[in-house]
Amino acid sequence: MLQEERFLRIRNLLATFSRVSVERIVQDLSVSRETVRRDLLELEGTGELRRVHGGAVATGPEPEAPLAVRLVARQKEKRAIAKAAVGLLRPGQTLFLDAGSTTAILAEEIAMLSGMTVITNSLNIALKLAGADEGRSSHNVVRLLGGGIDVGTQATHGDGTLEDIRRFRVDVALMSPVGLHAKHGAMSFAHHEAAVARAMAEQAQQLVILADHSKIGVASRVTYARCADIDVIVTDAKARGVAALAGLRKACERVIVA
Repeated sequence: MLQEERFLRIRNLLATFSRVSVERIVQDLSVSRETVRRDLLELEGTGELRRVHGGAVATGPEPEAPLAVRLVARQKEKRAIAKAAVGLLRPGQTLFLDAGSTTAILAEEIAMLSGMTVITNSLNIALKLAGADEGRSSHNVVRLLGGGIDVGTQATHGDGTLEDIRRFRVDVALMSPVGLHAKHGAMSFAHHEAAVARAMAEQAQQLVILADHSKIGVASRVTYARCADIDVIVTDAKARGVAALAGLRKACERVIVA
């Protein structure tokens, strides 16, 4: 049995019973106690469970705050990240932007450029780039990905969105995760958000992760990009005081502190 399948079945057991013994997992998965021990250690590392004597209990990371709250949090830091990220771009490039508060601020910086093509699943970002908030015409090409609408994140998602993403091959994907961990990479809380981010990363020549200091060293529920797959991480100056930044510098190709 593959590790991901074991993880899924352990998650299902915890979702059903909240607490599960090692013996129960061994019996249900038909694997050794040592395999279960290793799996529980790894799942504990992502914050999905807490090991206790004889087994594990469900825990899991908290979901993100609503988008409206995140849009006004740490704006100074996110603006510094956005300005540094724009400096990585060249005229005429095609970009993916996922839905998030940091990428929303990045969209404001990109809106001052011209000749870019931006593809996003964020309704908020698409409107910003189209100039709807200022009554102006855009100097960039903007495309909103199709799919179902998530009201909470004001973004499209689902099979239709994934199919739409795979029609494109872009120069740079710029994304903001829930957490960024040296071992687990860029992570989302929600599986449908991670699926969109993963598809974008796969279709991009370069992957740039935008993460303010509060996300450094944080593990969430679902990985969508390992550190080895990330070309550039952009964070803010306060990240220098976060111990986990040293691990990211070792694990990732390039880290920019703005």
